[in-house]
Amino acid sequence: MKTITRLSFGLSLALLASCATPEREETRLELTPVTYAMLDGWSAETPESLLPELRTECQRITRLPPETHLGGAQGTIPNGSLAGDWSGACTALQSVGSEPGEARRYFETWFAPYLVANDGLITGYYEPQIYASAQKGGEFQTPLYGQPADLVRTKDTAGDWVTGRWENDKFVPYYSRAEIDRGALEGRGLEIAWLRSPEDLFFLQIQGAGRLVMTDGSVRRVGFAAKNGEPYVPIGRVLVSQGEMAAQDVSLATLRAWLAAHPDRAQSVMEQNPNYVFFRRIDTVPLDRGAPGSMGIPLTPGRSVAVDRNVLPLGVPLWIDTHLPQADGAEGHWTHLVFAQDVGSDIKGVGRADLFTGWGAEAEALAGKLRSHGRMVVLLPHPPA
Repeated sequence: MKTITRLSFGLSLALLASCATPEREETRLELTPVTYAMLDGWSAETPESLLPELRTECQRITRLPPETHLGGAQGTIPNGSLAGDWSGACTALQSVGSEPGEARRYFETWFAPYLVANDGLITGYYEPQIYASAQKGGEFQTPLYGQPADLVRTKDTAGDWVTGRWENDKFVPYYSRAEIDRGALEGRGLEIAWLRSPEDLFFLQIQGAGRLVMTDGSVRRVGFAAKNGEPYVPIGRVLVSQGEMAAQDVSLATLRAWLAAHPDRAQSVMEQNPNYVFFRRIDTVPLDRGAPGSMGIPLTPGRSVAVDRNVLPLGVPLWIDTHLPQADGAEGHWTHLVFAQDVGSDIKGVGRADLFTGWGAEAEALAGKLRSHGRMVVLLPHPPA
């Protein structure tokens, strides 16, 4: 029988999840070397505009111990899984200037392209803006909780990570969404703010970070602090299984519409997802930047993606060739270099990427509609000389 050893709580990976019904997960990564000439649209890309992004990553990665594992399946990533693998590329980056073509030559010299998937799945996520109040009252009745002191993430005697709490010297699962909805955390002073509805809280938890528009007109940013350890269950999958909507119709917009149209069933459906996210205030990142992702780097709209860290290392550039929904309802060809800077509990398998679309109404609309297949190529740093 597994037993629990007390350890301090530490959880740094952000919970950022797509709400679409997941498809079959392909977990075996087989990389195929390709050339930059094979990347449709590479000649039109502007690598010089991405150097600041990469420099920020290098500043973070080079401060880590060389043996730090950034992600990627063991034995499948030729280079780039360890922080030390980046030393050559990051050192060379320091001397890259602003001359035309210099940034392109740098990427082509220091990063080797490998095909990950010809039929990857690209979805989107965003940073929601939600009305909130510092005090409970009126329409603001739903608490936004910070991390409880009794929430513990530790290892059992088998070495597996588990999350829960201590109760009478026994380690038990932490409170589920339903138990928290029924008041399990009331009276502890954990409220960061009060929201207008349980639905606003639910979708904020799905995105993992957001901006609170307070009643005095100020804006506060909140981000992921911890989760209760219960499994993430997409309610889109729940509604499809109940015959309430077709799988191809699941989106942020359709889920919101269903919950609004069924107020008598909304809470019970949301509680089918027992996973619960706790938040913290983020006051150190300017509001003209995205919330910090799993690397601790502010996310960039259209350039940051969440990936499965068991498949690909954090930090690596990715070439995405897909189609994005347009304002007129059509789809436009989209080919760009992005960076793996985040993770998501529903972003699993080879060829999965969740594109950060930004904040505001347009970002929400794009994230809600984005569900496209496309080609994914990873650029892995060459080993240091």
